[in-house]
Amino acid sequence: MNAWADEDPETVRLSIDTKATVLVGQYSRGGKSRGTEAVKAWDHDMRPREKLVPGGILEPVSGKSFLFFGSSNKTSDFLVDGLELWWEERKSSLSHVKQLVINMDNGPECNGRRSQFLYRMTVFADMSGLDIRLIYYPPYHSKYNSIERYWAGLEKSWNGYLLESVTTVINRAKSFTWRGIAATAMLIDTVYQKGIKLCGKEKKQMEKRLMRSKDLQWWDISIRPEMVFL
Repeated sequence: MNAWADEDPETVRLSIDTKATVLVGQYSRGGKSRGTEAVKAWDHDMRPREKLVPGGILEPVSGKSFLFFGSSNKTSDFLVDGLELWWEERKSSLSHVKQLVINMDNGPECNGRRSQFLYRMTVFADMSGLDIRLIYYPPYHSKYNSIERYWAGLEKSWNGYLLESVTTVINRAKSFTWRGIAATAMLIDTVYQKGIKLCGKEKKQMEKRLMRSKDLQWWDISIRPEMVFL
């Protein structure tokens, strides 16, 4: 599937995931700085005043990447809001694209049973006018998702620095390059509630929009747009 998507000129493949929460403050990250003097950091973990949830979208073929940082909870809505921001950033350059193939792991915020995530993806399909195909990696295989290597590169690039403020985190993310291309990074300051899900009629109506693979119904899901919002 990935090879086909990468060859199709009207399809863009995305690799999407979140990363462990970043503590904002003068915390030692165990890395190496490039200066002539050692960077001074707290010798024990103070209670963090701020935390950021990193989300990322990588285009494996082009190498372009989009990072979004949330100041609230890691939820389905956070992930899809990040995807919508990515589309706003890229849609003028991708006006020829008709389909997105999205690689993800089977995390709790975005798996093939998460009703709120799937509902938000139907809304995104309608808004963008794009066909969406969600391709999930099975348990213990998320290391094959392209963005996992990207996260390792990001961690290596900033682990010698003190991420002492939200601004520092965003600027460090913007300075990270992958295959020679600088990342785009944004802050999402929306407050997200946990545990939002569809029930009853809403869930049944949403399920009608999903075309699940006969053999891999939880791991391969297609969504077609019903309308385009102008």
